[in-house]
Amino acid sequence: MIDMYQKAGRIVKEVRELAVNEVQEGMKVLTLINFIESEIEKRGGLPAFPCNISINEVTAHYTSPSGDTTIIKDGDMVKIDLGAHVNGYIADSATTVVVGSGEGPFTSGDKVYTREKELKMIDTANEALNVAISNVRDGAVLGEIGKAVEEYVKSQGFLPVANLTGHSLDQWNLHSGLSVPNVRENNQQILEEGDVLAIEPFVTDGVGMVGDMKDTFIFRFLRDRPLRLVESRKLLDIIKKDYKNLPFAQRWLEEDTKIRKVNLAMRQLISSRAVYPYHVLREKSGARVAQAEHTVIVEQDGCIITTD
Repeated sequence: MIDMYQKAGRIVKEVRELAVNEVQEGMKVLTLINFIESEIEKRGGLPAFPCNISINEVTAHYTSPSGDTTIIKDGDMVKIDLGAHVNGYIADSATTVVVGSGEGPFTSGDKVYTREKELKMIDTANEALNVAISNVRDGAVLGEIGKAVEEYVKSQGFLPVANLTGHSLDQWNLHSGLSVPNVRENNQQILEEGDVLAIEPFVTDGVGMVGDMKDTFIFRFLRDRPLRLVESRKLLDIIKKDYKNLPFAQRWLEEDTKIRKVNLAMRQLISSRAVYPYHVLREKSGARVAQAEHTVIVEQDGCIITTD
């Protein structure tokens, strides 16, 4: 089991580093996502969830739909969040880069950014991740980890995103019960040796909260339901077999299945609550957000970082 977690972590580390070198101004988001997901498979893993490429104030859960023409632009703050699994054992990691060579100013909402400010936000997210990891050990209190992250991020003049957290991992389960906060809260849950966690601070100069956008491109199987359409029943069987409880993208279904009416079938699966839709998340004030993430395995006196 540990070997498979570590293999997944090595795959994610290698592909994350390739992606940082691959991303460039003028590139389609879909091109970058296809590159990342294919590189995971080349190394003997499978995507644990659709690769997220969330830009500027878009904070999480953006993956390209089929035919996406979204272009990465000069000055964009690009969050690359990827995961791989080996027989269901998951590694999850994220990093943030500023694309292009311009110095700004760049705008998001009513906020103005220079490259220097963007890089400071990214550095703050990376160091907040280090702060969190330094507090991980058997017996650590999750609320204390959140407090340490918040204190560090605020000391740099920014805010953590309060309503996004890290999460524990289990076989075939990306969110298996524990939440790792990025702010101080009354979370008295205790870490135990062997726990596997994805720790992911988000840093912003906005209000530090995200809200749902209307778009949904990522989904997860919830339960069997009585379904009227034959195509819906066939699609649900494919989802259960191929992805189990892991998130998937509709574009995967459109590319890999012989179902002719995927859009119609997916609408019925969503409305019947057979699958769960993940809404794209956006910083509520329209401010930019930086993210950093590693997967760790808790030990007696610290932790193993599988994705570093």
